[in-house]
Amino acid sequence: MVNFSILISSSEINGPGGLFDINATLPLVAIQFLLLMVVLNILLYNPLLTVITERNEYILNNLAKASEIVAEANKLTAQYEQELNTVRKEAQLEITNSQKIHKEILEIELNISQKYIDNLLDTITADLTEKKNIAINSLDNIVQSLCQKIETKLSI
Repeated sequence: MVNFSILISSSEINGPGGLFDINATLPLVAIQFLLLMVVLNILLYNPLLTVITERNEYILNNLAKASEIVAEANKLTAQYEQELNTVRKEAQLEITNSQKIHKEILEIELNISQKYIDNLLDTITADLTEKKNIAINSLDNIVQSLCQKIETKLSI
């Protein structure tokens, strides 16, 4: 900054315009700048801008497709989760029903078995009672005959 102020203060003013003399070079530089701007715009910036816009469109298309795929995947996931829940509920109901059926079958079989065992016990008890009575009667007869034999032997 100091150098710039020294340059301005040390410049000599010789002739018209001095440091800022406007002659034919300024319009020539302006035309040259505009021509260079047009050439660069045509050769460099337009192809670069088209590539950038194509790339943006490609990215936007891919993002749109990806969002559609994600939305469809979410929809399918929700559908499959709903189906899974209904199948789970059906399976749970089926398990509960089969448990009830098996419990009822087991109760029926237990009742039948209990009745069979009760009948068998009644039959065995009746048979044992009958055999006991027969044994008691036969023992009673044997005891009476022994008593008679003892009385006869004692009376002799």
